[in-house]
Amino acid sequence: MTYCVGLLLNEGMVLLSDTRTNAGLDNISIYRKTFVFEAPGERVITILTAGSLSVTQTAIALLRDAIDDPDADHNTSIMKAPTMLKVAEMIGNTLASVRQDIEAKMSAAKVSTAASMIVAGQRKGGGPRMFLIYPEGNFIEATEDTPYLQIGEHKYGKPILDRVVTMETTLQDAQKAVLLSMDSTLRSNLSVGMPLDLTVIARDDLRVTSQRRIEAGDDQFREMSDAWSQALRDGFTRIAI
Repeated sequence: MTYCVGLLLNEGMVLLSDTRTNAGLDNISIYRKTFVFEAPGERVITILTAGSLSVTQTAIALLRDAIDDPDADHNTSIMKAPTMLKVAEMIGNTLASVRQDIEAKMSAAKVSTAASMIVAGQRKGGGPRMFLIYPEGNFIEATEDTPYLQIGEHKYGKPILDRVVTMETTLQDAQKAVLLSMDSTLRSNLSVGMPLDLTVIARDDLRVTSQRRIEAGDDQFREMSDAWSQALRDGFTRIAI
């Protein structure tokens, strides 16, 4: 399992993923689940992945091959697509095709091939957009009413996002929100684990503004987690019934 979250804000976008892949209690590995494609000044696209590792890795590989193809055009490469909506459509079609192919091969083994993605980005001349791609290839878009998207083990980290995140949230506060959302998930589900990959894309930068890998034992993350735990305990104590 995994947990990935993306926030769409007036100031830009903030995305966070864990790196744990669990194929059983005794088979736990670390794989990157954040993938960045950028042509600085022209467009930036970030993809977060959850679900079947073989499906997501194959889909990412196919997207990269299409980008590198010397005959690539706006119908085959996400780096040439005319809109972010077209990018989401292309990624959705690739994900669905790969899933169907692998599912056919693995049907006898009864292994889940479900996989989903968060696609976030901006191209020159357009605004930041963010989509959740379902295993079947269809998708939904983050909006002002719901300015965040989650995939994977999302239930533990959802309450804080519901309470504090709006389109007006600053990039700084948004980083705190996704990290605390992840902290709640890490405490409640052992199938989600560090290191974490944090990506920030400021509006109109048309590139990744900042990227950070947070390792287990990171002092800043631990202090934030401890402060949040103490704040919850203090708030619980103060509430009367």
